[in-house]
Amino acid sequence: MKEKVYPRSFSHIGITVPNIEKAVKFYEEVMGWYVIMQPSEVKKERETAIGQMCIDVFGEKWETFEIAHMATSDGVGIELFSFPNMSDEKPAFSPFKTGLFHFCVQDPDIEELVDKIVAYGGKQRMPIREYYPNEKPYKMVYVEDPFGVIFEIYTHSYELTYSSGAYQK
Repeated sequence: MKEKVYPRSFSHIGITVPNIEKAVKFYEEVMGWYVIMQPSEVKKERETAIGQMCIDVFGEKWETFEIAHMATSDGVGIELFSFPNMSDEKPAFSPFKTGLFHFCVQDPDIEELVDKIVAYGGKQRMPIREYYPNEKPYKMVYVEDPFGVIFEIYTHSYELTYSSGAYQK
C-alpha cells in the first residue's frame, strides 16, 4: 500500500540582508510583519544547540552574525540574517537558473503597497498587470526590497488566482 502524501505547510523563509536594523524597519513598516525576536547576535560556539546548528549550516568560516525573526499575518516566519563584512551588492536576478528566485505576498491594495516599497528604497520591476482586464480584478507585480530581494504581489489568493476559470477565459 502506498503511503499517503499530505501537503506540508510553509514554516518560514530566510533572507540575508546587509543591514538588519534597516531590514526589520522595512519589513515592519512597509509589509506590516510582526517582530517576534528583535535583532540579536549569534556567536560561533558548540555549547548550545543553536550554536552547533549554525556551525552545521554555515560551516567553520564565520564567527558571528545577526538574526531577527518576524512573522506575517498568516503565521509564516521571516528569518533575517546579516553577516559582518558582507557585501551590500544586490543579488543577480536569475530566474532561468535552478533555485528560488522570488516569494509572493498578497495585498488587495497593490498600488499603495508598491508606492510604499518604492518610498522606502525598493523598486517596482514592472507595471502592475491585470490578469483579466475588465473581467476580473486580479492583479500582480514584481518588486524588490531595498536590498535587491525580488518578490511578487498578488491582489487575490493563490488558490483563487489559479483555480478553474480564474486563469482562463
